[in-house]
Amino acid sequence: MLMNYLKELECKMVHDHQKKDKMVTSILVQGPIIVGAGPSGLAAAACLKQKGIQSLILERANCLASMWQLKTYDRLKLHLPKQFCQLPLMPFPKGLPSYPTKQQFLSYLKAYANHFDINPIFGKQVVNAEFDLTCGVWRVKTQEIIMKKCIVIEYVCQWLIVASGENAEEVMPSIEGMEQFQGPILHTSLYKSGSMFCGKNVLVVGCGNSGMEVCLDLCNHNAHPSLVVRDTVHILPQQIFGKSTFGLSMWLLKWFSVHFVDQFLLLMSYFILGDTSQYGIQRPKIGPLELKNLYGKTPVLDVGTVAQIKTGKIKVCKGIKRLAHNAVEFVDGKVENFDAIILATGYKSNVPSWLKGSDMFSEKDGFPRKPFPNGWKGEKGLYAVGFTKRGLLGSSIDAKRIAEDIEHSWKALKAKPLA
Repeated sequence: MLMNYLKELECKMVHDHQKKDKMVTSILVQGPIIVGAGPSGLAAAACLKQKGIQSLILERANCLASMWQLKTYDRLKLHLPKQFCQLPLMPFPKGLPSYPTKQQFLSYLKAYANHFDINPIFGKQVVNAEFDLTCGVWRVKTQEIIMKKCIVIEYVCQWLIVASGENAEEVMPSIEGMEQFQGPILHTSLYKSGSMFCGKNVLVVGCGNSGMEVCLDLCNHNAHPSLVVRDTVHILPQQIFGKSTFGLSMWLLKWFSVHFVDQFLLLMSYFILGDTSQYGIQRPKIGPLELKNLYGKTPVLDVGTVAQIKTGKIKVCKGIKRLAHNAVEFVDGKVENFDAIILATGYKSNVPSWLKGSDMFSEKDGFPRKPFPNGWKGEKGLYAVGFTKRGLLGSSIDAKRIAEDIEHSWKALKAKPLA
């Protein structure tokens, strides 16, 4: 049996062979392989470590939590209170504010990795992962070009944990006339601060949490932002009665139905924020929590943007019809000039591009086919962490379940005598 063979070999044993301009290296790994060194991957590794199981994390970037470090704006804070964002087995340090800043969260993640002695292998882009039916193992291939030579490393393992995340790749919409627009068009992954747009007319496309917050940041830097609101959206106050709206909702759901809590949230939002339809922002007919449960669409938690919309400092626009030079034509026929366009159009999973031969993930959106809370486990030792559309709290739940499940098969394998 293959597992007997694996037990006889150390995980670092390497077999190399060279074909023309390609070097292929095979490495046997006794523990699970985790793809992605973001918060979800770290959480899974820590939970496994607690159970005495060493994992190997492969990360395409050259740092932990590359999304947070490289693709987020400066003013970013956690949108939920810290108690809902901490990873398993290690709370945030005392003294941090309720909503830690980007840098505070990154410091926490680095301390988390150090505490559990988690050492990802950086710069390893997974290009293919497939289950070998003959040998009963996963073959995970990374590829990089070094001195004009293609270096392929194949990692062989029993368990594969997909932690590459919901936000692996930017969503770049196709808008008529984009090539004609003379100003910069950039995704929020490249936006750092409104300081570079001082005095400029900026169009922000997308009205999720990022789009709303970028508009506020632009206001704070004396830019003139306009916000494209194409679809309906729920905007909720970040806090109600001095309590986190999210935390209050979770508490109310222990006692009341989703429909009742939704009605309460909408009533409070009306009193605190007013009727957003007056400013061109229509609410969906389905309540915010029900909409989240059914379609995974997250409501916006307002941090001050609505107040700026009310004053007129942030304009609300309809959907875009086309671009031309410095002008934008909207679907309602209005034409306005802009110096720059920022695309707050979100991200997507990239799992279907590299995970092959498995039907656990949908080809359409790259998420597990089974809805929460059952999407964490596939077949043949395949797992997913961080695809719940429920933030870091969902990642923590997944990580604990995965570690417990792998522990059972790990102990069973260790108990088997060598043939």
